[in-house]
Amino acid sequence: MAAQAVTLLREVARLEAPLEELRALQSVVHAVPLHELREQAAELRLGPLFSLLNENNREQTALCVSILERLLQAVEPVHLARNLRVDLQRGLTHPDDSVKTLTLSQIGRIVENSEAVTEILNNTELLKQIVYCIGGENLSVAKVAIKSLSRISLTQAGLEALFESNLLDDLKNVMKTNDVVRYRVYELIVEISSVSSESLNYCTTSGLVTQLLRELTGEDVLVRATCIEMVTSLAYTHHGRQYLAQEGVIDQISNIIVGADSDPFSGFYLPGFVKFFGNLAVMDSPQQICERYPVFLEKVFEMADSQDPTMIGIAVDTVGILGSSVEGKQVLQKTGTRFEHLLTRIGYQAKNASTELKTRCLDAVSSLLYLSPEQQTDDFLRMAESWFSSLSRDSLELFRGISNQPFPELHCAALKVFTAIANQPWAQKLMFNSPGFVEYVMDRSVEHDKASKDAKYELVKALANSKTVAEIFGNSNYLRLRTYLSEGPYYVKPVATTAVEGAD
Repeated sequence: MAAQAVTLLREVARLEAPLEELRALQSVVHAVPLHELREQAAELRLGPLFSLLNENNREQTALCVSILERLLQAVEPVHLARNLRVDLQRGLTHPDDSVKTLTLSQIGRIVENSEAVTEILNNTELLKQIVYCIGGENLSVAKVAIKSLSRISLTQAGLEALFESNLLDDLKNVMKTNDVVRYRVYELIVEISSVSSESLNYCTTSGLVTQLLRELTGEDVLVRATCIEMVTSLAYTHHGRQYLAQEGVIDQISNIIVGADSDPFSGFYLPGFVKFFGNLAVMDSPQQICERYPVFLEKVFEMADSQDPTMIGIAVDTVGILGSSVEGKQVLQKTGTRFEHLLTRIGYQAKNASTELKTRCLDAVSSLLYLSPEQQTDDFLRMAESWFSSLSRDSLELFRGISNQPFPELHCAALKVFTAIANQPWAQKLMFNSPGFVEYVMDRSVEHDKASKDAKYELVKALANSKTVAEIFGNSNYLRLRTYLSEGPYYVKPVATTAVEGAD
């Protein structure tokens, strides 16, 4: 069949209106196994197909794209880069986005190949066209272009090609298209900067990082909201955080939060600014960040008391992130009654908010209450028990009630809360003393979907693997837990059938 594809390709090249042949070729190439096409790769003459893309015929273009998508998979990236670069260049300027997407996907294959990528780095016109694809209206085309340029920049030669040539001017010209395109370029710059200190240095020297930071701390609140997301991405890396600290950016963000009370439009950017500090605290030291920037935690408490679900959600998420580490738990514990009040607010929202916010509250509670066996000192266990009781008058019943609601995401999130505390003796005593709770844990009929079955299994596993559960639950219940564990999450009890004499 691969030979048939080669023959049909030759026929297509000879015809002026080859729609019928293209349809036949499409059927053949998609039926041929890829390994057979690879064996015939040397015989594939793809130039005519690329030429047919230049004719203003929508069906013809769609057929050619479909055929080329398949055939190009059989062609080695090095061959693509060396022998089809003119066709690739034309593809990037084609008015049809499907042709651009096809071309960029092939460039994506080239940049993943260490031998082939050098061919692209020597082709400044092709690189220029990739840059200009960032400025197109089609977001998916722009994203593939960003990915290709980001991949090219992983090498020293790639960084030099992008930042030490006219391509940098092209990049700056593309930024002038509109606000959306400017943010796409910032996204590319942050991706490149995140790779290494050297990459960040190239990006800062270009002036584009400085421009991003200037917009972050400027007066336009909507621009701030967009830029903080990119700066947060940069802060995920150690060298990125170092740079932001050295440039005084973290102090500036803190000062903007301080001044947010007098800004009626702070709701646009505050969530992103608080999330920035939440991520910073987790990646560095919660204690150091909260001590150096006290306004961060102050604002979190303030947002939790807000009537705005967006603000409450950010506060809840941030507390969950902060409390996921032992150091973060200690920072929160030091705030005393303020944190107890916040926990009560979380418990209230878990019961009364929208399904989405309820789920976020439950996820935060799971992070706050979880203690690994080695973290379970008397002090931490007392703290976790105190936090749990601060959530509601009867926190166990609260979460049990939520777990019985007909929403899989809430059911699973509530099971996660039980799983988080399942290895702590105080929680095991609460569970054992709560009427019907042990039966609820053992009951497989409650869970109907895979996610719920998996979540219940994790709870059973956490209980069964605890060193204190046999003593607290009793040996018979402990053995039931071990049986559940050995049977796996999807076990279905066989239904006994009785044969009746004389039945058909």
